[in-house]
Amino acid sequence: MIWLIGNKGMLGYDIERLLSENKVRCLATDKEVEITDYKNLEKFETDKEIKWVINCAAYTNVDKAEEEPEIAFKINQEGVRNVALFCSKRKAKLIHISTDYVYDGSRSNFEYCYEEDEPNPLSVYGKSKLAGEEEVKKNLVQYFIIRTAWLYGINGSNFVNTMLRLFNEKKAVRVVQDQWGVPTYSKDLAQAILAILEKDTDDYGVYHFSNIGRTNWYNFAKEIYLGAKKMGLVDSQKEVEIIPIKTEEYPTAATRPKNTILCKDKIINVFGIEIRSWIESLEEYLHELRLQRE
Repeated sequence: MIWLIGNKGMLGYDIERLLSENKVRCLATDKEVEITDYKNLEKFETDKEIKWVINCAAYTNVDKAEEEPEIAFKINQEGVRNVALFCSKRKAKLIHISTDYVYDGSRSNFEYCYEEDEPNPLSVYGKSKLAGEEEVKKNLVQYFIIRTAWLYGINGSNFVNTMLRLFNEKKAVRVVQDQWGVPTYSKDLAQAILAILEKDTDDYGVYHFSNIGRTNWYNFAKEIYLGAKKMGLVDSQKEVEIIPIKTEEYPTAATRPKNTILCKDKIINVFGIEIRSWIESLEEYLHELRLQRE
């Protein structure tokens, strides 16, 4: 039995859907289980058959976390500690989702971030997620921490959907071009998680997952625009100017890392996962959006 925590979020939604399609027994919960209360975890789930826990629950509002760090740490550190303790007591394996924001992004634009690199988060959000990782490592042996980046999917707000809205509303859109990384389609990450479940190895530790390639937010936006026009998701008669800007021209409450291109060699080699290019996955997502709107 698998316990999926956070099934109403973007990634949790795709994981639950994939597990159902593959007829994998899964208990899926969201806010009805408060992970910041250990007794609530114990009280809610008494099934002795729980062998895996997938934790997708998190505080993810990067900028708002700067205003309410206590809440971010309560969920992303204390909540994760409780999940890890629950897994330890039940002798269950944990798959925990983390973020590229644990890095400071100080590498050059064409260098990879590796799992063994020293984390140095710049934001409250990144610090709280790193604190959660440390709680997992401290309280559990059987864990897989997956750091991902630039996540988008069908069930939640994300950069792709924001761009589609702006393309339909404006004649010009300004997008940062000096922050580098790789987008991640939530369906592809869900498939990688299924592969981890199926292999059921003891190669525990930290892994990276995003799609293949490298880009910046500006080029990502341009690719979204081209794909959206082909799919009829934006007005084909209207031309939108996409204007590249520097990070300093788009101030935000939280500091973003400049380069978090994640190396995926480890997860590919250990689990035999084939990862699609970010452009291919984006095309599928836009196609899914079109079908959803028809």
